[in-house]
Amino acid sequence: MNIMLACNAGMSTSLIVARMEEAAEEQGKNYKIWAVDQASIKRELGNFDILLLGPQVGYLQKKVTKLVEEKVPVAVIKTLDYGKCDGAAVLKFAEDTYNKFHV
Repeated sequence: MNIMLACNAGMSTSLIVARMEEAAEEQGKNYKIWAVDQASIKRELGNFDILLLGPQVGYLQKKVTKLVEEKVPVAVIKTLDYGKCDGAAVLKFAEDTYNKFHV
């Protein structure tokens, strides 16, 4: 699965990405996970299976959902998981969101 995270500048989500990669590796999952600034989302269209937004840009969810033409799930990372930099929880959230979208 290709999981892209986006926030204002791509900096704070890069910390979450590192923790998510650690969790995925521990679980034997070979995911591509990366972070971008919110202005780069359009350029990345077609490269991700799910897009997770940092809580600080959660207000963009409806706009981005339209941008991806509802072809992939767009979700806002839970503030608590984001604040704790809980990569395992965010990874599980991504998987659960992706699976619900494709039911």
